[in-house]
Amino acid sequence: MDIIKPRTLSGFMELLPSKQIQFERMVQILRDTYSSYGFAPLDTPAIEDAQILLAKGGGETEKQIYRFQKGDSDLALRFDLTVPLAKYVALHCNDLAFPFRRFQISKVYRGERAQRGRFREFYQADIDIIGDGKLDILNEAEIPAIIYNVFRGFGLKRFQIRVNNRKILNGFYAMMDLSEKSGDIMRSVDKLDKIGAEKVKAILMGEECGLSEMQADEILKFIAISGTNAEVIAALEGYAGRNETFDLGLSELKAVTANLAAFGVPEENFAVDLTIARGLDYYTGTVYETTLLDHPEIGSVCSGGRYDNLAGYYIDKQLPGVGISIGLTRLFYVLDEQNLLNPALPSAPADALVLPMTPEPGPAIALAQALRSEGIKVQLYGEQKKFKQKMAYANKLGVPFAVLLGEDEIAEGVCSVKNMVTGEQVKLAPAEAAAHIRAALENNGPIILEK
Repeated sequence: MDIIKPRTLSGFMELLPSKQIQFERMVQILRDTYSSYGFAPLDTPAIEDAQILLAKGGGETEKQIYRFQKGDSDLALRFDLTVPLAKYVALHCNDLAFPFRRFQISKVYRGERAQRGRFREFYQADIDIIGDGKLDILNEAEIPAIIYNVFRGFGLKRFQIRVNNRKILNGFYAMMDLSEKSGDIMRSVDKLDKIGAEKVKAILMGEECGLSEMQADEILKFIAISGTNAEVIAALEGYAGRNETFDLGLSELKAVTANLAAFGVPEENFAVDLTIARGLDYYTGTVYETTLLDHPEIGSVCSGGRYDNLAGYYIDKQLPGVGISIGLTRLFYVLDEQNLLNPALPSAPADALVLPMTPEPGPAIALAQALRSEGIKVQLYGEQKKFKQKMAYANKLGVPFAVLLGEDEIAEGVCSVKNMVTGEQVKLAPAEAAAHIRAALENNGPIILEK
């Protein structure tokens, strides 16, 4: 039989156990934080009817989607979590309590060119709040408050949630008689961080947007308004009274910034930024992007916003919502690449490895069970090998503690607990051993270390 060379496809991330444990820590913080705000967990099928997934698609989406035939069925892998959510809410509308709050942490698939930090299969971590007909502006302030607590939970301090409102932008372009071109303009302006003002100006004056130099300059001047949040809002007040949509957007932006402070988000962690537009047309109100201040090259690590008709393609009912998405695989990859993941945190699958030193396994089994009952993650080593080989396995596994149980320990009713980092070894009763291990593992610090 020929041996097939094992390989992982380009654009698919496969982690060793220690890295997978680090990744799972981030997932757990997301789950805990989302749950603490009353969001229900949701999972949807990875494969959907292609017609369902492409209802809101077209263009780049259709090019990137993984689509295939199975019998007479036209199927596709989900490319995000928002479209499956729209289908889910439309399908179960009569069974859900609104506002419906859900979180989902699942894999999505995009057939785009694989490159550094960009994957074809990756996890997204989404939260959304869906209303039935109406959704209060308070929800648009709560979403970035949740983002703040997620990133603080990761251990980050120097990050900024940038906030804008699409109504402000739409109203401003209406003042300039550019409403028909507003979508093209906003998609162009959304590239400002990546390509700079001069290239954005060139695009605005090019065939796609067709603006005059004076119009392009006026737009760039408007989105360049900066300062403290109060200063930006004061500058926007100068445009008030000229367009109803603009005025509504300004009112909403003021409410969001005021409520963000009430939610306990410090001003250094959020900023009104008029360059934030989000390229997708379905955003209609508040929009968000989150960046790591010491790593601007990473770009946005969390984005989203308000939309007014989530499930319009699937149900004749107005279902407004607001949500955000974290590209978790990409974020983890970049943090690992930048050496920002805390190396002090244990990355072994167990806290302790119980090593039987006698032929009879019964006492070691009982010890492992006793430690587990005290909340310690325990692996029982069952192989009949020499002591040196057992310790080599413990070292390779990276387990923080090896717990040895020989004839002397059994006779004394204790076990020998060896710290695999310091080499310190002590004899303790099982309950004392569990407390000793637990104390050593506490206060290892956050998942992410800022530098």
